[in-house]
Amino acid sequence: MASEGEESQQPQLILADKLFLLKQSDVQDIDKVRFREDVFNFVKEHDMVPLYETLVADSVLDMDRALLDSMRAKIDDELKKLDEKIADAEENLGESEVREAHLAKSLFFIRIGDKEKALEHLKVTETKTVAVGQKMDLVFYTLQLGFFDMDFDLISKSIDKAKSLFEEGGDWERKNRLKVYEGLYCMSTRNFEKAASLFLDSISTFTTYELFPYDTFIFYTVLTSIITLDRVSLKQKVVDAPEILTVIGKIPHLSEFLNSLYDCQYKSFFSAFAGLTEQIKLDRYLHSHFRYYMREIRTVIYSQFLESYKSVTIEAMAKAFGVSVDFIDVELSRFIAAGKLHCKIDKVAGVLETNRPDAKNALYQATIKQGDFLLNRIQKLSRVIDL
Repeated sequence: MASEGEESQQPQLILADKLFLLKQSDVQDIDKVRFREDVFNFVKEHDMVPLYETLVADSVLDMDRALLDSMRAKIDDELKKLDEKIADAEENLGESEVREAHLAKSLFFIRIGDKEKALEHLKVTETKTVAVGQKMDLVFYTLQLGFFDMDFDLISKSIDKAKSLFEEGGDWERKNRLKVYEGLYCMSTRNFEKAASLFLDSISTFTTYELFPYDTFIFYTVLTSIITLDRVSLKQKVVDAPEILTVIGKIPHLSEFLNSLYDCQYKSFFSAFAGLTEQIKLDRYLHSHFRYYMREIRTVIYSQFLESYKSVTIEAMAKAFGVSVDFIDVELSRFIAAGKLHCKIDKVAGVLETNRPDAKNALYQATIKQGDFLLNRIQKLSRVIDL
């Protein structure tokens, strides 16, 4: 996944998106035909033998023995040349040239999709690397490998390694790039609050085009911020942010989604929300959290509406959201039962009555509960010590 231009997404990550879409039942067959063709051409162009064999085994692509033999022959030829360059550099050139020769071999393994050998040779390259910045670049390559097949264990370890490297030094540009990588990892593992914080910190310094375009970055930033920030913070950091205002209009439904929520235009919000659902569902990083996100965003919007009332009729709420009374009744019943909304339904009168918890009282009750738990643990411990 070597860089091919400062402002272009890594081709292998584009490939990963297409492989993901090929497996989704919501994608139309005509689109899948195009994606399959794109995948085949990319695999063929980059001699990705390991991936080709996997896709054949999964019945995504058909086996072409002549093509497979041809790709293997090309790989053998290229590896021979790379090994000769390494040998020549070690014998006749300096440390910098030796490192570059090893890096070229690492990037070759990344290009052909051989993850194990790529990781192995990146470690070899690291032993030839002195500068912290160059070591960080190797970590970024490792992170891209992790995001290709969503290897969260590799991603987590690489982020920790990058942070330890920054304790030795490192420039701000790479530190800011790491925030986006970590934010994407947090979002992919459902830590939306931390993801939003990291994304918002990176808005004005974003240079991580190898992961995704700036439009996609703003899309993720808005989605994670809406369900984690309070109204005041949302206004300051998102709704009025000039960097977001510049781009948000290019992303279908996103501006209406954000502004209708903040402006309490609930009917428009539901309309925009419906338009965004497919984008979220067919996003490789958000797909597994689709149902969770749908619940969380509805919790936010229902809570915001109910905050303005001590009691309100179900009919009035249904009218505000542009849905039926039965829909709102069923929706709120689920959220109330799950403890997501602090209100109760008077079915006879057709009224919703809010019962917001007293924050101080809730804190007091939590302290008492934790205190009792601690005392019980101390008593059990004292019995063990006495024995």
